Amino acid sequence: MLSTFPKLPFLLIYTWLFGSLSICAQPVQSISKPADIATQRLERELDRIATLAKGKVGICALHLESGKQVSLNVQERFPMASTVKVAIAVQLFTLIEQGKLSLMTMVDLQPSDLHPGSGTLDVLFAKPGVQLSVQNLLELMMVISDNSATDILLRLVGGTEAVQKRINALGIQGMSIDRTIIQLLADLDGITLPPAHQWTLGFYARLDSATTPDIKQKASHKLATDPRDTSTPEAMVNLLTQIYRGTALKPESRALLLGVMERCRGGAARLKGYLPPNTVIAHKTGSLNGIATDDVGIITLPDEAGHIAIAVFVGDSPMPLADREQVIAQSARAIYDFFLYQPPTPSIPAR
Repeated sequence: MLSTFPKLPFLLIYTWLFGSLSICAQPVQSISKPADIATQRLERELDRIATLAKGKVGICALHLESGKQVSLNVQERFPMASTVKVAIAVQLFTLIEQGKLSLMTMVDLQPSDLHPGSGTLDVLFAKPGVQLSVQNLLELMMVISDNSATDILLRLVGGTEAVQKRINALGIQGMSIDRTIIQLLADLDGITLPPAHQWTLGFYARLDSATTPDIKQKASHKLATDPRDTSTPEAMVNLLTQIYRGTALKPESRALLLGVMERCRGGAARLKGYLPPNTVIAHKTGSLNGIATDDVGIITLPDEAGHIAIAVFVGDSPMPLADREQVIAQSARAIYDFFLYQPPTPSIPAR
């Protein structure tokens, strides 16, 4: 007959072990819970900030070192406006890496290349025989968002189809590149463009002056719901992430592109608006009247806290530009503080 006496120590040991495991489990809960709550609070704050636009706002922010992401309307489509120039630059550097182009390649400026939004180049186009290098054109496109330089480079890299093909090859879904900048602006203004060989100096201004306010308003409303030349915040951050991590470009190309983007002169009241002075940010802005107020880029956090790939798109909005830019600036600061002061919780290794 088996004795029942040994069961008591076994129960005591079992109870002690069970209690110990319960105690050990407590820190795991206390570590993981606050991080989830903090993320939820940030996303609710972004939602509150977005109401200032009185329109749709899309935000995606990814902490590149940890993979932690916060978002708002992350898979909704928004007009890219000039933020599409990041994708054009990626295709340009891809061709340079393949030896098909060089930053030193010289390009003749033709009268038909002068497009609206390019006041810097007006004087150059008036002088026949002027050339610019691909590097000059890249700087103009990314630093001051020159539209003539953009469409020249877009032609050099194979057009919108080639840029879209490159985006597809990177596995990025939710981004459509469909029109040249001049065609996009013509659709915004309700202008029917003549054949390219008729594009002479000042032709667009003449067509624009003959367009009525009613035509412009109808064209603007139509463009606001046009699925072409749009991106989700998630797709844009995917592109920025692949640039930073070196999967879209080689290290030398990556360094050159991010360096140019750090010199972007626009958007002082957007992503940069409330960030501390001297914050390093490689970014590109985009604007289409009240239809699109955008800023996308990579923010470098201080104290080796990492980097944030971020895209903020303010869609069709009746609010003044200053209010739309406030949405971008306040969102960027909230995200900046979150990743600086609420770093992602390190995972506890399994035992």
